[in-house]
Parts: sequence; structure tokens; C-alpha cells
Amino acid sequence: MARKILIKRAKIVYFILALLPLARLVWLGVTDGLGANPVEFVIRSLGTWALVGLLVTLSVTPLRLIFGIKWPMQLRRMMGLFSFFYVCLHLLAYAGLDQWFDWHAITHDIAKHPYVLVGFSAFVLMVPLAVTSNQAMIRKLRQNWQKLHRLVYLIAILGVTHFWWLVKKDVREPLIYALVLCILLSIRLYYKRPQSMGLPTKAPDRSPALN
Repeated sequence: MARKILIKRAKIVYFILALLPLARLVWLGVTDGLGANPVEFVIRSLGTWALVGLLVTLSVTPLRLIFGIKWPMQLRRMMGLFSFFYVCLHLLAYAGLDQWFDWHAITHDIAKHPYVLVGFSAFVLMVPLAVTSNQAMIRKLRQNWQKLHRLVYLIAILGVTHFWWLVKKDVREPLIYALVLCILLSIRLYYKRPQSMGLPTKAPDRSPALN
């Protein structure tokens, strides 16, 4: 019972924390604090928090593997869905505030700029993960569900690449995200080394990131 109460409180705390970046943007908009280019500020902020949320989600399993901390696994579905929420806002801000829902211009922009194509590809791949992030779909898809949710690793790589190509010159910030992602993926690979090499392995993770 105490553990259930802890998990419930942790979910409430994370829910509040995850909404703070959006609340900050609303406050800055109301107080005219979005800077000289408010549209770009909003789009980049939403995209940044989507990527941060995705990396936080991917950090749950490494925490369990290294330190044996298991309770964050109960929050991972919420973490993944909040990341998807910010991705949707990021895309909506781009399509609405930057392109004014001019679908011809949006299509041209996707074809012309590789970073837009990469970012849009990451969004498309996230949609089926979000749609299937419930117990009913887990039971329906069974083993295929786990295979589907492994796309989260590719999505994270595409997200970092999107950010890297977007900034072009000053890559210090996307480099940090790239390093964090490399560390997280390396930890997963380390604990999934094949038994044929005579190395110890951990039990498979059956709760992928957007669940």
C-alpha cells in the first residue's frame, strides 16, 4: 500500500513538472517575454522539451539496470506520452505559427530541408507508439508490441539529428543530448550482451519507453 501511494504521488509530481515548460511559455507570452522572434522561441522550446522528455523516458531502464531502482518504471508511460504531447505541440506550432497551415509550403519545406524531414519522420514513428501505449494494445499485439516499441531508439536518434541539423553551427547543446543518448543506449547494449560471448545478461525489458 505504501508503494502504491508513493507511485501515485510521484505521478502527480511528474505531471506537474512536465507541464511547467508549457506554463512558462504561456507566462512569457502573456508578459511579452518571448524575445525578438517569438515564433522561433516557442517552436524550439517545445521541441527541446519533447527531446528532454524522451531522454528522461529512456533513462528509466538504465537506472533499473545499474542501481536497481524499479519504481520509475511505473511512470514511464506518462513520461513517454508527455514527450509525444510536446512533439505534437512542437509540430502544431511549426505548422500554425510558422507556416500558417499552408500545406503546400509545409510539404515544400519538408522536401527542401533535411532537418524538417528527419523531425517529421520522428513524429510519424511516435504516433503508433502513443496509440498502442495502453494495456489493451499490449494484450492484443503481444510480442509484436515489444518489437514495435523498440522504434523509440530510432526516434531518439532522429530527434537528436533533427536538433543538430537545425542549429547548424553552434552544436554545443545538441552535442550534449547526443552524448546523453549515446550513454543511455550504450548501457542498454552492455546489459544485453549475448550469452554466446560468455557474458552475463539481464532479463529482457518488457516495458518499452512509450508504455
